Amino acid sequence: MSWTIALPIIIPFALALINFLFRRNHYCAWLSIAGLVILLCVSSVLMKQVFESGVIAAQIGEWPAPFGITLVADLLSAVLVVITAIIGLAVAIFSVTDIDKEDREKGFYSLYHMLLAGIMGAFLTGDLFNLYVWFEVMLISSFSLLALGRTSEQVDGAVKYVVLNLISTVLFLMGIGLLYGLTGTLNMADLHLAVKALDNDTLVTTTAVIFIIAFGIKAAAFPLFFWLPASYHTPSFSVSAVFAGLLTKVGVYAMIRLFTLIFTEDVSYTHSILLVMACLTMVIGVLGAAAQSDVRKILSFHIVSQIGYMILGLALFTPLAILGAVFYIVHHIVVKCNLFLVAGVIHRLCGSTRLKDIGGVYHYAPLLSVLFLISAFSLAGFPPLSGFWAKFLLIKAAFDAEAWLMAGVALAVGLLTIYSMTKIWAETFWKDHPKNIEPRLGTLNKKAMYCSMIPVASLSIITVMIGVNPEPFVQLAQRSAEQLLGNKAYLLAVLSKTSLENGL
Repeated sequence: MSWTIALPIIIPFALALINFLFRRNHYCAWLSIAGLVILLCVSSVLMKQVFESGVIAAQIGEWPAPFGITLVADLLSAVLVVITAIIGLAVAIFSVTDIDKEDREKGFYSLYHMLLAGIMGAFLTGDLFNLYVWFEVMLISSFSLLALGRTSEQVDGAVKYVVLNLISTVLFLMGIGLLYGLTGTLNMADLHLAVKALDNDTLVTTTAVIFIIAFGIKAAAFPLFFWLPASYHTPSFSVSAVFAGLLTKVGVYAMIRLFTLIFTEDVSYTHSILLVMACLTMVIGVLGAAAQSDVRKILSFHIVSQIGYMILGLALFTPLAILGAVFYIVHHIVVKCNLFLVAGVIHRLCGSTRLKDIGGVYHYAPLLSVLFLISAFSLAGFPPLSGFWAKFLLIKAAFDAEAWLMAGVALAVGLLTIYSMTKIWAETFWKDHPKNIEPRLGTLNKKAMYCSMIPVASLSIITVMIGVNPEPFVQLAQRSAEQLLGNKAYLLAVLSKTSLENGL
């Protein structure tokens, strides 16, 4: 087995155990940071290996697919593993002064690393049942992180979060049961061949719709998205940031994986459903954001809105659209996580994130104001930032597919996103504080400022780099899209040549 592909899962689990043993030690956070630096290095090695050698697979215990547990890394998986490590490290640095002693001793860092392990496992698994297992690892750890502070607001948000996600889990298991009953396998590469050989198109399509609903809930897509804005504003800012950047993208990733690899026989029906879902998700999310008056609530609704763009790329199902969806996922992970970190710094300076209670940040923290503008403008799609290219690719794909309505909706949602970001800027940064109280910039020690600003500045630099020099990132997304739509490299990496020849 190639240990390179297993280490991104093993390392977070090891860090979870180490941090649990040392949770009462003040240096627990720094142990996490050191471990996440190692995780980033290992993830980068994995991406380099996939980039140079193509799709790689590992069979756990040397049991051949489809009988054993398979780990698979194609370019999409490898890129998402690297970006997860980057976000994990950035949030860990921010958490040094954001997470208090009580939460640390309750096991924050152990839960945090379990969450990262679940995300890594979901990106690297080649088996549908193990995808369910990794979703459950994520659900348990994320629920615990949401309720860690035990305030009434946090418990309420956690209950809403877990109830809707448990419904998704039940639907996911139903889909798995139906698919296994039809094919006798749950290995995703083997399912590609087995589903093609089935004659019962109606039952396959029904199963596909069940997965659309299950993963739609996980991704916070319309109509079952309301758990997200009801819960993401309640925990610590470190938790909000990692949730905002990564959790919903795992649902989108699962949807892309299944609907480019397994459910490709009735595209006209399944992808029409995805197209309507994408449109309504974009519109409802951005309208919800426009109605909010708290920074975190505005940003939470914008997660919903932006998920619509990613689903739009899958729904259009052209090479350019899939390319745009991949590019958009990477862009949004970085930008959305950064905006929640900025919200955390605003809270430290002003004591609140409610627009009516804050103000004057520009006068006392001009660097933070600039960094907010970079991420906010990128989210809205201003050139030459990463969000511009992400939206450009998807809208061009919509025009090429003659999906005029979808292109118009995407453009209109972009304009409304500008409105929300402008509202945050005007109320938080530009206007004077309503109570004429200076933001508490001077009361923050150097350690707090460094731990706050280093991750924010770093993620802003990544956003600018992607925007100013998009070509290598577009090429990477293009190769990822080719692997997703071609499937051949994925199948060859997972299945034996004999199995593949028999299936074809």
